[in-house]
Amino acid sequence: MFTRTIVLTTVAAAVGLGFMGIVAGPAAFDWYDGRHEEASSYVTGATAKEDRTSVPRWLPDAAKDVSYVMTTTGGDRLLKATLPADGLPATCEPVKAATTPGKPALEASWFPKGTSDKAGYRCDLYYAYTDGHTLYAWQQEEDWISSNKSAASR
Repeated sequence: MFTRTIVLTTVAAAVGLGFMGIVAGPAAFDWYDGRHEEASSYVTGATAKEDRTSVPRWLPDAAKDVSYVMTTTGGDRLLKATLPADGLPATCEPVKAATTPGKPALEASWFPKGTSDKAGYRCDLYYAYTDGHTLYAWQQEEDWISSNKSAASR
């Protein structure tokens, strides 16, 4: 009888741990992986910049349908917006030929895959490209850190 109790307890514990590994493990990983990301959407560029100081100042106030994802522990950012008819701001410059933009570290359902090959502009710390009037832009942690180090040493 005592052996049967030990066997049943061991089996129940194994089943319980297996269940936790299958169900709770992935849920905990998703929570841990995304806990420092924040996503927002705004009607205009002006409201986005008013709400978040981390939204780039070069984004036109008249931009519409702004989607934004950021990390709260670093400098990774994603940005999508519908630009006014006059296109990108004058501060955006063509990407230099020798520059190879890295892949965005963040993901969002509204941000296309394979964007690093399409980067045609550099808007401050962001790599960007347009598809019609839609702007897609991303900022990378390494660029953000370098910029902060440069600003601190001045």
